[in-house]
Amino acid sequence: MDNPNWAVVAEDSGRIHVVELADKPVKVKGLGVFNPSETLQNVAMGAEVTIGQKLLKRLPPRLPELNTGLMRRAQTISPKDAGFIVSRLGLGGEDRVLEAGIGSGALSIHIARVLNSEGLHITVEPRDEHAEVAFVNLRRAQESWPSPPKHHHISGLVEEVTDQIKNVTHEVDAIVLDLPDHPPAIHAVAPLMAVGARLVCYCPVTQQLERAWEACEVEGLTVEWAGELMQREWGRASKGGVRPVNGPFGHTAFLLVAQRQ
Repeated sequence: MDNPNWAVVAEDSGRIHVVELADKPVKVKGLGVFNPSETLQNVAMGAEVTIGQKLLKRLPPRLPELNTGLMRRAQTISPKDAGFIVSRLGLGGEDRVLEAGIGSGALSIHIARVLNSEGLHITVEPRDEHAEVAFVNLRRAQESWPSPPKHHHISGLVEEVTDQIKNVTHEVDAIVLDLPDHPPAIHAVAPLMAVGARLVCYCPVTQQLERAWEACEVEGLTVEWAGELMQREWGRASKGGVRPVNGPFGHTAFLLVAQRQ
């Protein structure tokens, strides 16, 4: 999984840097100014390299590394939720996926990882400044992994661009909506769902979850599951053994999964 365009390097602390192998001096946040191509091009996977005052190790650009090293602008969907979404949607190589509200592209790279060159990934986002950051993260993934899916982006609110979506594909196998107001989007995109297709709504607050549920029922979709996922980290105890790490359980969002039957 070597890639001539990007390199992933990790600090001992676990901090990840995804560096474009430009053949000129550039400033990389956290690493300073250096020539990435001269410094990293011939460094083998797993080998150590010194940049400035830091000793780093080069790693393959796999999903966890690219996710940890994301460029960020908008709030991102965590791997905890992204893994569940990809699994519950049942995504596979040739699926057609519509993602509305891409933020910084954290979920987008999970989707790109499971589709192949015959798959289709359509993204819709009204905030161009967010989409620009997501495009960088998607490009890193697409150039790092073999056989990336076809990608089409449409700027605007998803309920206002359904005709443009239909120009790309007449139906989809999966939909993800990460939006502040789900019902208008659900009413607009439900007719695009193929038989058996699933839709996931990402809802930070309960009112959004309830309104999304009601909109799915109006559109004749079967709500399969709704709730939130809890994640509890464990670590080594000072006197031996392992135990749960002290700290609060963080809330990310409520998720709703509905199917066209």
